[in-house]
Amino acid sequence: MNKRGCLTLLSIVLAGGLLPILLGCLFAVYQTEQVIITQFGKPIGEPITDPGLHFKLPIIQEINRIDKRFLEWDGLPVAIPTRDKTYIHVDTFARWRISDAKTFFVRLRDERSAQSRLEDILGSETRNAVAKHDLIEIVRTDKDRKPLRDENLKNVPTGLGTIGVLPPIQYGRLKIEDEIKSKAAGKLAEFGIDLLDVRLKRVNYNPDVLDRIYQRMISERRQIAQRFRSEGEGEAARIAGQKERDLNEIQSTAYRQVQQIRGEADGKATEIYAHAYTQNPQAAEFYNFLKSMDTYRKVLTKDSTLVFSTDSDLLGRRRRCCSFCGPSSRTIRFPPEKPLPSGLVKKLVSTRMAEHSA
Repeated sequence: MNKRGCLTLLSIVLAGGLLPILLGCLFAVYQTEQVIITQFGKPIGEPITDPGLHFKLPIIQEINRIDKRFLEWDGLPVAIPTRDKTYIHVDTFARWRISDAKTFFVRLRDERSAQSRLEDILGSETRNAVAKHDLIEIVRTDKDRKPLRDENLKNVPTGLGTIGVLPPIQYGRLKIEDEIKSKAAGKLAEFGIDLLDVRLKRVNYNPDVLDRIYQRMISERRQIAQRFRSEGEGEAARIAGQKERDLNEIQSTAYRQVQQIRGEADGKATEIYAHAYTQNPQAAEFYNFLKSMDTYRKVLTKDSTLVFSTDSDLLGRRRRCCSFCGPSSRTIRFPPEKPLPSGLVKKLVSTRMAEHSA
């Protein structure tokens, strides 16, 4: 092997041996992370937060990448009693970030340990805050909120405990969340954690009391529905009464008009009869005779007995009829539903005409 070949081989061997060493000295830092360099497990220097290419000692130094973005913590629902002895399930969440990477690495090492520490601190502060306040303070967001009222509930009685009236509060959920955040932030700062925000994601009743809550809601809805029904029934009764009054008024007006028209017609008919039968004395007498016969037909029924005074016109008519029918006839019977016999009527008419002519 010549001298040139040996140098080439030696260069390749040296490059193959030095390349891993050189690669172990270089590392990249991304914008979403920060790096802590440890030597034999202990951090050295300050955290590297600037993105780019950096150097470290190979083999003896290691890099530990720590996220510098906003991180989330989502707690489990926990049953907590309020100050008014109501058990509720509170579900919280938080946002946090690593502000001091070196302290965080020394105290907690990784995010799993941080999540466990957040669970302990935030859970404890949440229980303390909820236990110091009534349920209404946890549910309401702020004390200045005004409820939306249905336009159909304008006539509902107002006052505390009624529908659409909120009981007064002193703090509200927002201030309670700020209280939890302020107390937990001081404890988490010791671990290099910056607590950004804490919120109550959900507040729910204990399943043992949910049925009672639902029943109360149902009773309130039924109360409103019953009030609507009562108003509707009252309005229906008012409309029905007005209808009856209008109907009676229409009927009375119609009856008055009918009677007026009937009276006018009777007066007109009487006037026509009077004009027709007063042209001569025989016509008036004949009219009286026909009226008497009609009266006999209406008042005489089968086996009827009549008692007349001596000066009664009907008795005079009856005597004249008996003179034609025979002296032995004491009673004249005409069925009410049949007219007078034509022969009798002709005989009576001819007799009356003869008497007047005499």
